[in-house]
Amino acid sequence: MSIELVTSLLASTVEFSTPILLAALGEVITERSGVMNLGIEGIMLIGAFCGFWGALTTGNPWFGILIALIAGALVGVLKAFFSITLKANQVIAGLAIWILGIGLSTYLSRTVLGITPGTVMIPGLEKAPIPLFSNIPFIGKIFFDHNVLVYLTLLLVPVLHFILFKTTIGLKIRAVGENPRVADTLGVNVFLTRYLCTIIGAALMGAAGSYLTLGRLFTWVEEVTAGRGWLALAIVFFSKRYPFKALLGAWLFGAAYALQYHLQAMNIGIPYQFLLMLPYIVTIITLLGIIGREEAPAALGIPYSREEPG
Repeated sequence: MSIELVTSLLASTVEFSTPILLAALGEVITERSGVMNLGIEGIMLIGAFCGFWGALTTGNPWFGILIALIAGALVGVLKAFFSITLKANQVIAGLAIWILGIGLSTYLSRTVLGITPGTVMIPGLEKAPIPLFSNIPFIGKIFFDHNVLVYLTLLLVPVLHFILFKTTIGLKIRAVGENPRVADTLGVNVFLTRYLCTIIGAALMGAAGSYLTLGRLFTWVEEVTAGRGWLALAIVFFSKRYPFKALLGAWLFGAAYALQYHLQAMNIGIPYQFLLMLPYIVTIITLLGIIGREEAPAALGIPYSREEPG
């Protein structure tokens, strides 16, 4: 295997991992506060469509990302209202968001815009090689020759780690996720903290979806996420809600996607249906490896009420 092929494979790994990583980081924030959001796939779909619509309308892909962030945040408000205010079952609420995302994105593309999927191209995010760094042999092509959203996603990993584990804000978030009653007694606003984390997390999921239409395809395809939201959820379990471990998990899944496409291009004789299964096979193996070793926040998925005894 030539060095050029290895470089291309690893660079593709970083690109393919970006939307999965961004969505996973959004779920890390959410779950650290004690709220579980199984609607990642649906929120990504809504973000993907809104990103496409924003870029199509304005000709500016960054406006599309902004619309996707806002759309994701609005869905996050809905999820928070059901899970935190109404204290609905968080698993059911998340699945409802997933179904909503599929139906709403399909309805809007067919009825409101009236377009045939894959036929309308939009201006997407262009590559922005980082001067000097992109010229470094081997490493430059892998890490420093992508669009800006890739860089921002990678930068978010250490930033989120610092916030969660090195700041008072992060301490409050983790306290709310572990023992909301004690946090409430100490003056932490449990409801506000969970609301904000759920909304911010959903906004990142929306942006993750927009990457698929603005950073990869430059068009709209129904159910474009193709299960990536569920892969992001698997990464959250795999990482035990640590941002740097989520990065490693995302690269693992990104490598599966990159290998799938490279093997298809090489025409090695393996049926493409088997290659399409690669990311999901990796998911199954990963989940089998963490069975019995899951370390979730103690109050994850449990609604909090001041009236109920601890």
